Amino acid sequence: MYLSRLGMDGMPTPTLATLAQLQARHNACFPFETLTTLLRDAVAIDLPSVQHKLLQEGRGGYCYELNGMFLALLHAVGFDARAISARVVMGQTTDTATPRTHMLVLVRIEGVEFIADVGFGGTTPTGPLRLDHRFAQATPHARYRLDLQSPYYLLQVQIGGEWRPLYRFDLAVQEPVDHVLGNWYVCTHPASSFPGQLRAALAGPGWRRTLGAGVYSVHRIGEPSERRPLADVQDVLTVLGDAFGITVPTHPRLHDAIAAWLRGVA
Repeated sequence: MYLSRLGMDGMPTPTLATLAQLQARHNACFPFETLTTLLRDAVAIDLPSVQHKLLQEGRGGYCYELNGMFLALLHAVGFDARAISARVVMGQTTDTATPRTHMLVLVRIEGVEFIADVGFGGTTPTGPLRLDHRFAQATPHARYRLDLQSPYYLLQVQIGGEWRPLYRFDLAVQEPVDHVLGNWYVCTHPASSFPGQLRAALAGPGWRRTLGAGVYSVHRIGEPSERRPLADVQDVLTVLGDAFGITVPTHPRLHDAIAAWLRGVA
């Protein structure tokens, strides 16, 4: 079912071209979304729960869910891949002390290492990035750069001609419990930016759509971005369904949670 959702006929071979194709299609098919953390509920990241949420319930998720399921797919295809963790520094100085709260994937293909990420919201790289390259690397939606600041790598994205830091990471081996701990912090800790907040992102051929801070935005390559404020709860629900393909869950607290979020970002 996973491969068919990605439009793949049969099991592909574990090549760089396949990785690029899977990453691009995943980013266009499975949205980044935080409805669960908006409700201040815990996020389950075990593989059966994630598969059910994304493949059966018509939902998306965030990094621990999206990259967790993507890693399982890469293993099934036959890639040499493992999870690593990052410290998010977006909007901060690159040396800011932040916890390991982002999961991404390290992939080795014919002795060359790449990072693949399908779970970083509106600035998610939509193509593999070669770890040993220090110059700008193009993806279908933006240019990225990996700088080595030993022992960390720093990932930056080019927006409007300016390089902006996203996260820094090393290649330390991560045990599953490390991601359980990071996920628990993200969805429950008072210092986390996720509880009570709603974000969504999807990236298809030539476009990105994002939702956050009370605004819905469409970014098309080579064109000015389109942004508009979200009017009310029904507007939010409509955009989540129509623009992001999310089957919005029936939840007794959801309407009030969205209304509170809109008041908070007004």
